[in-house]
Amino acid sequence: MKSWITPMQLDPITADAIATPLESHPDQTALVRALNERFAESTPIEILEAALHDIFPKRVALVSSFGAESALLLHLLAEVDRTTPILFLDTGKHFDETLMYRDILAGRFDFTDLRSVEPDMAAIAKHDPDGSLWSTDPDLCCQLRKVDPLERALEPFDAWITGRKRYQSRARAALPVFETLAGRVKVNPLARLDAADIEAAFKQFKLPQHPLVYDGFKSIGCKPCTIRVADGADARSGRWAGLEKTECGIHRN
Repeated sequence: MKSWITPMQLDPITADAIATPLESHPDQTALVRALNERFAESTPIEILEAALHDIFPKRVALVSSFGAESALLLHLLAEVDRTTPILFLDTGKHFDETLMYRDILAGRFDFTDLRSVEPDMAAIAKHDPDGSLWSTDPDLCCQLRKVDPLERALEPFDAWITGRKRYQSRARAALPVFETLAGRVKVNPLARLDAADIEAAFKQFKLPQHPLVYDGFKSIGCKPCTIRVADGADARSGRWAGLEKTECGIHRN
């Protein structure tokens, strides 16, 4: 079992580049490269500790879907800093089970800054008046309900934390721990974990599963665009099944 909770003693992060506010940094690509080298062998808890307290103090949020594997990252966050802002994209299309799971985990971990991020209802009224846009233009639906709202919610932050892992799909197979997108750094503390690691951690920490996991859902997004996953298939193969679409857009390259 990997060391999850007790981090190794980290060397002080003294590089001037890391201490510089991100918007003033002359080369974000170089910064991300240095961070990936620095934390190449670090555990998820070490990466979270550094991101929250050393690299982006008070300038980072965690984005959670409260989906199939979200409880692990939320558990680790609670061990490091329960006051970290958590952004949940409330698309208006979630399974009822997801909203219930969100409330269960928020209560269990006693987070103090859980923010529900909703779409611009004027834009929804204009482009999706009957709620069926997901079936005719899923990219636009995701843009209105996820991408645009998240961009607005991230305005105060230099960085954000995600729960993505390399094993989830071929599109994520080369996922780095740190990456840069649209002037912000994304931190993926769980990137190197595989399905066995996740399962073992859920058992070790006695984490509750999303109710739909027991019904064959391995990756859980909006209700109209999520189906059960076949045994042995990519965890995300049930998202937008039958389409070339594999990402909602918030993690565009």
